[in-house]
Amino acid sequence: MGKKKNESKTDPEKKSQKNQKKLKRKFYEKELRKLQVELVKLQEWIKHKGLKVVVIFEGRDAAGKGGVIKRITQTLNPRICRVVALGTPTEKEKTQWYFQRYVQHLPAAGEMVLFDRSWYNRAGVERVMGFCTEEEYKEFLRSCPEFERMLVRSGIILIKYYFSVSDEEQERRFQARIHDRTKRWKLSPMDLESRKRWVEYSKAKDEMFAHTDIKQAPWYVVNADDKKRARLNTIHHLLSLIPYEDLTPPPIKLPPRQKNKGYIRPPITDQTFVPEVY
Repeated sequence: MGKKKNESKTDPEKKSQKNQKKLKRKFYEKELRKLQVELVKLQEWIKHKGLKVVVIFEGRDAAGKGGVIKRITQTLNPRICRVVALGTPTEKEKTQWYFQRYVQHLPAAGEMVLFDRSWYNRAGVERVMGFCTEEEYKEFLRSCPEFERMLVRSGIILIKYYFSVSDEEQERRFQARIHDRTKRWKLSPMDLESRKRWVEYSKAKDEMFAHTDIKQAPWYVVNADDKKRARLNTIHHLLSLIPYEDLTPPPIKLPPRQKNKGYIRPPITDQTFVPEVY
């Protein structure tokens, strides 16, 4: 198992990112469009071959996981590609086998499921914030690799991404959320508490990698200080992991519209319209 990059501000890989020029918007949008076309091809292949795909997105708060997920799903069919973002477990769920609430969201044949955070909550927030016992935490580290090997043996394609963001970049994004009314909902009390416990989260992440970076389902780390690059790199990498063929159908020709044979439209006054404020 190879050594993982830490997330400190002195990480040489982070320094090299800072020295990179910002991607021009036109280039970014052009590349994103090309990748999204390929995602549609992948979607059709998943449906055609009956594949079962699970993609896990983990990482620091404000690392850009949600932005990547939005760009992946933007052009896809929600019946084939769906997002799972579970809230706090209920009292009943707390009494269940830990993985039980996640198992019910796993894909059937022809589906791709994107987990915006996953069962790795136990190795991260639950561990750091004391929401699980020491024994529950240790049991997770023991059972998680076996659980994931079982998923892979069952035919599920399991892909795991960890979004790494520097201390100062996370601070900048938190400040931006504080001052933007449309983004304040993204800052929960838990996010603020995690900010105070940066080192504890780093240690928990290192321990998580040491136990769960397995050959059958390795962790892929995304350098996420540059949002646009992170989005393009993640989508490009995802496409590279699942061999697919182009099943684009032939051009579609619209049939002629049915001719009006005595149909009379009801009076407009019988309908309630949305006010035209704009």
